Amino acid sequence: MAEKKLRIAIQKSGRLNEDSLKLIKDCGIAIDNGEDQLKVTARNFPLELFFLRNSDIPQYIEDGVADIAIIGENLLIEKPHEVKLIQHLGFSKCKVSLAIPKNENYNGLHYFDGKKLATSYPNTLQQFLKKNNLNAEIHEISGSVEIAPNIGLADGICDIVSTGSTLFKNGLKEVEVLFQSEAVLITGKNLSAEAKNLFDKLLFRINAVLSARNNKYILLNAPNNKLQEIIALLPGMKSPTILPLAEEGWSSLHSVISENEFWDKIDGLKKLGAQGILVVPIEKMVM
Repeated sequence: MAEKKLRIAIQKSGRLNEDSLKLIKDCGIAIDNGEDQLKVTARNFPLELFFLRNSDIPQYIEDGVADIAIIGENLLIEKPHEVKLIQHLGFSKCKVSLAIPKNENYNGLHYFDGKKLATSYPNTLQQFLKKNNLNAEIHEISGSVEIAPNIGLADGICDIVSTGSTLFKNGLKEVEVLFQSEAVLITGKNLSAEAKNLFDKLLFRINAVLSARNNKYILLNAPNNKLQEIIALLPGMKSPTILPLAEEGWSSLHSVISENEFWDKIDGLKKLGAQGILVVPIEKMVM
């Protein structure tokens, strides 16, 4: 009897493809994906990867062709499917925004009343216009939306914005953000018991990797008479590790801190006399 494999769909090219593969490989799963391969089997985990067009992935999940997937949240908002959103993954972040020619004077949403807007996200845009009582004409385009104002097809666009460089190159400026998006992990609504078991094992690894990415290991030397105050500033997962130094009256303190909090805490640590502060990346973090 063939071994059951968990089937995961990811985008076949682009930034989301690269970020998704990195996550899977950081989970210790070995993948040899050759160029133009649409299906790959992992060497050391019962996993099959399908490389699909991003917009097709939710339907593959709904139809049960794939068990789980990593996609952009914006796709679920544009076209809801019968899938379960398991968690946000914190990478491939972008915005779905409105943009207009950079020389245009923009003074509020009413600018879009009566205008023509090009987009690959007609449902999302229509909902936004309706919510804000705006009457604009929507032109649905697949790909290269940014060129529409330059060729006279539209007065503005609604599209994904990551760095804004593509808008700049096409003489456009971002004026409104409809929503923020990032990669999300989804599953079908009726996973088999075998698939659920494998998914739980993979999800355990994913959470260990994501926790490590969001936290850093911190080591510092501190005067003993300030230890309690420093501990209050750096509580760690449960409590910091404290080791005595050769120099009397000093200890080495080891803890874990969120990367987002470190720069807010550093001044407080220095004021309390902390010295030799080291911040080290964590490869995996099992809670």
